[in-house]
Amino acid sequence: MSGSTGVMAPPEPGPTPAQRLPSPYSLPLHALRLAGRCALPLILWFAAGELVRFVLLYGATEVAYGDHRQVRLVAVMTLLTLIVLAAMTVVTGMLHSLRGALWEMRARAGEGVAEEPFFRTLDRVAPAFAVLYLAWGFQVEDARDVFQMDLFHHFFDLTDAAWFGEESVVGRGLVDLDWRVSLGTMVVMFGLKTLFAKFVQKGKGSFYGFLAAFSEFAFVFYGLNATVAFADARAEWVEHRRVVAGAEGALAEAQKSVPGWEAVTGWLGEYWPLFLDAVAVPLAWLAVAMLVFGAFSDETRALVKGTRLEKGVDRLESSHDLTRRSFDELTGGFRDRWVPLFNALRTVVRGGAPLFGMMCLCFVGLSVALAHADRGMRLLVGARDEWVWVYQGPALTFVCQLVLNVLTMALLAATYDIAATRSRLRGEPLSDA
Repeated sequence: MSGSTGVMAPPEPGPTPAQRLPSPYSLPLHALRLAGRCALPLILWFAAGELVRFVLLYGATEVAYGDHRQVRLVAVMTLLTLIVLAAMTVVTGMLHSLRGALWEMRARAGEGVAEEPFFRTLDRVAPAFAVLYLAWGFQVEDARDVFQMDLFHHFFDLTDAAWFGEESVVGRGLVDLDWRVSLGTMVVMFGLKTLFAKFVQKGKGSFYGFLAAFSEFAFVFYGLNATVAFADARAEWVEHRRVVAGAEGALAEAQKSVPGWEAVTGWLGEYWPLFLDAVAVPLAWLAVAMLVFGAFSDETRALVKGTRLEKGVDRLESSHDLTRRSFDELTGGFRDRWVPLFNALRTVVRGGAPLFGMMCLCFVGLSVALAHADRGMRLLVGARDEWVWVYQGPALTFVCQLVLNVLTMALLAATYDIAATRSRLRGEPLSDA
């Protein structure tokens, strides 16, 4: 309180009155401060998201059975798309609820920058979020949850069919859709995706970004279903093609003749997944957080600005659309998958190279610690009968996931906040967006 007027004094706009650079090693404490200060909205966002997710998962297992099965399977695929969009909304909401506690946002407010409303943030973030989400395969967990919910909900139908030797359709709601229906729906979604993307580029209306993300997810899901439908029929034909057979023979010969081939491939096979989980995945989620906080550029130019490669980017971006698409195909989707991560890495390193290591260490440490906490609580609670965990397990999992998600969102926000504050106090622009 300030004096006898009873007016609350305004918060400090920066990390300290002396405007000292925040230490990268203060990241864990800063994350805990953000989590404690914004605990209520973070918990509410997560709880609401889990409720919506359960309703959609349950609906997907109910709508899949009955007459007009192909129409019902289209509804299942649509519900899967809504599940992913619900996850996107929850992540955006949790990160947006942390904005008011960030030093960087207070500095922007002091400079007269108006706070961005949530729905405008969601509409702006949605298209880029869809690209990152699909590029890194985060939707696989959503599809797995639909499958597991279907098995659990219709477990007795599955066992009855197995007992009487009948074929069951339980758990096939995402794979039984006819390829012709998938192909037709995919064409429609591609048209809608293109239309909404043009509206977003022109800045017309609202929620076109959200609709573009919905069309993007649906297009990919129906396309994957059509691909799976053809996979079994084409597998034998592809295996006997001359080019494929020749490539397999050359690979087998290389494994025998090239020194150290097995050692290198074995090392990559062992450590590459660990690298992705410990480095790439945290950077991908940091890129999403930077989208929400409004200081992010996913353009290739931002990555190579000031280097000789910038001229090559100029030529690529001025080329025909088919050329750019061919480049993306040849590079394995490099622009969608890796450029946002490199931009996020550049931002973190500009805020202090140790900050990058602290972020990765804390990200992995949270996952490991919560996994051990879950196991420890199960041992501590205990139960004489294993079936008791049918109703105890989900409650415990919910609590652990709640803590993990709240702390992870706070960690991402704290990482961005420290990097942005250090860059601002040094007089460096955080991004080129």
